[in-house]
Amino acid sequence: MRLEELINKHQHQLNQTDYIIWKYIYNHKNECRRMSVHELAAACNVSGTTVVRFAQKLSLDGFSDLKTLLKLEKDQVSIPEDDAIKKIIDQYQRVSREMEQKNFNRLNELVHNANRIIAYGSGYVQSNVVKELKRLFLFDKVLIYEIQGKDEIISVAKTLTPNDLVIIVSLSGETPLVVEVARQLRLQGVPLISFTHLQDNTLAALSTENIYIATAEFSLYADQTLPPYKSLMIYFLVIEIWFIKYQSYKKAQLDNEKG
Repeated sequence: MRLEELINKHQHQLNQTDYIIWKYIYNHKNECRRMSVHELAAACNVSGTTVVRFAQKLSLDGFSDLKTLLKLEKDQVSIPEDDAIKKIIDQYQRVSREMEQKNFNRLNELVHNANRIIAYGSGYVQSNVVKELKRLFLFDKVLIYEIQGKDEIISVAKTLTPNDLVIIVSLSGETPLVVEVARQLRLQGVPLISFTHLQDNTLAALSTENIYIATAEFSLYADQTLPPYKSLMIYFLVIEIWFIKYQSYKKAQLDNEKG
């Protein structure tokens, strides 16, 4: 599991000091891979014991496990920055392997048992991901209702029950609208599945189930004043893998009923 996922999973156990440590690590990952526990503690103006406790709150044995996790993340994405095609292909292969190993049973149960499924994409690309998700599941006669307007998603969310399901596709997971909707759904006990970028975010923390997606980002444009290029096609790959896994889940369900 990636460090960002552990932060989201255990965020309710973290205090303000823990987040100071996390912010430093997030912004200085390369340096932290080479730091001792005392060097990291000094950089964060905390004690070495506080750093160790931070790691333990993330279900790690200690600081050495934290450094190992950081090193593994580096090894997974270590390819030449100027080789855009290789980086995209590497990303597809890596995410495909991760999704192949991921257990989708809980997500599949939520879809299978839902009376109504409402989906919302927080932007243009996200909305296209929702449309593809809707198209794929329609093959299995699973109806996903796409909500597009801001006022509409807020109004519809208030009418949902724990027997329904909401799917939200977001990049940052911090858009005020999706956070507001997620909090409303949490109060009503409505299951929520979210797709977000691999980082600490509020939407993922409020979700019943979340799929983290690591998007490739790198300098591509000749004009260096433009922001880095970010490949978002990986979102479509992930939902297609989910759909295939859902078919296996449905087949197992039918076999059990016959059995």
